[in-house]
Amino acid sequence: MKKPQIIFKYLFAEDYNPVYINGAHGGVSPRGELVVHFYLERSGIPVAITQEINANGTIGAVIDEVPADFNQTLYRAVESGIVLNYESARTIHAWFGERVKELEAVQQAKDAMKFGPAEPSTDITH
Repeated sequence: MKKPQIIFKYLFAEDYNPVYINGAHGGVSPRGELVVHFYLERSGIPVAITQEINANGTIGAVIDEVPADFNQTLYRAVESGIVLNYESARTIHAWFGERVKELEAVQQAKDAMKFGPAEPSTDITH
């Protein structure tokens, strides 16, 4: 006798657009749900730079940057977030754990294929 089965079909929103993230921030909400905000952390870039113009018409040294502290600032651009109940958090935690094991296996295979620098052959071939 055939076991009962179900087919899941995935529907994507028109504006579905995966984004790269390298961090997350969040915690447990007052309702007991896990709230996670995903972000991309990056260095700051200036809004504007003022540079000298050399006598020969080329662009010279930077004389001003706005804001002045941009190179001491990191930005965390929050693109999206999720809210999970306890059971969903446990299920997704297990799913992530399995994907991490797969990534580790791929990395181990890559590492096993790496060779040191080739040594010159001393064999006479002619």
